[in-house]
Amino acid sequence: MHGKERLKTLIERIGHEHVELRLQTEREHEAQLFGQGTLIFNLENLYLAPFVIEFGLKLTGLYGVARRNGERVLIKRNLIRSASLPRSFDGFTMLHVSDLHGDTSLGAMGHLADITRDLVYDICVLTGDYRGKTYGSFEKSLEAIAPVMASLKQPIFAVLGNHDSILMTPALEAMGAKVLFNETEVIARGNDQIYLAGIDDAHFYRVGDIGKAAHAIPVNTYSILLSHTPEVYREAAHRGFDLMLSGHTHGGQLCLPYGVPIKLEAKLPRRLGSGAWRYGHMAGYTSTGAGTSLLPVRLNCPAEVTLHTLRQG
Repeated sequence: MHGKERLKTLIERIGHEHVELRLQTEREHEAQLFGQGTLIFNLENLYLAPFVIEFGLKLTGLYGVARRNGERVLIKRNLIRSASLPRSFDGFTMLHVSDLHGDTSLGAMGHLADITRDLVYDICVLTGDYRGKTYGSFEKSLEAIAPVMASLKQPIFAVLGNHDSILMTPALEAMGAKVLFNETEVIARGNDQIYLAGIDDAHFYRVGDIGKAAHAIPVNTYSILLSHTPEVYREAAHRGFDLMLSGHTHGGQLCLPYGVPIKLEAKLPRRLGSGAWRYGHMAGYTSTGAGTSLLPVRLNCPAEVTLHTLRQG
């Protein structure tokens, strides 16, 4: 089935203009890999980058440990308190999975499927980047993440990242995920509700629309935003979101001792590059991701999935 035919249902849901803009940018990206997004230069688009990184790690004797690190995924726990959280949602837990990069992270995918199967949580959220490269075929990526998706409990809500083609959406939804494109879902418990919004990629494709996603959310209602990149933190806070969950940075992936990133591939303060943070009234969390980009290697920056538990107060 060809591109737009595959996306017929999605076009009816989010509109022809959004889908066409995404597809057009993808086509242009296939032909020219530089000069798009919030950064002038993106390391992940440099053809020789994997070879240079591998050579450097082997030269320093760190390649073996970096490869082993790249195949292990930690389970982290994060507690988020908010006075605006409805009482019925006290203890509500979300499993946050980000940056799978399936076809370039095969070892991590196998480990991840094993460790997530028995976790207890209320919903699962995925914050983008299911493909290894930012261009080309995505079939191997979908095949690689299939065991992980099968290990996750529904409901699953997801957004796309800068590595993902919108053409991946039907397959992701067939695996059980509801992919959000500047849309909002209502999560109900008894008579109480919270709102979960998700935006399309705002780093490279620049089609994330926080205003549109926030439009359906009543004032003074607890709300969560899923955004692949944390770079939109200012607007998310100004729009009134209580919590933003992101990925994209990998925490640097290759870091100096004590987790100091060499490069984050994002335009934002370094304190927002990984883990829990706050900006004004809004809590945030940037996952270091479960997979790896360019090469399946990590140093001083473990891969993770995170269990976020909401508490009133």
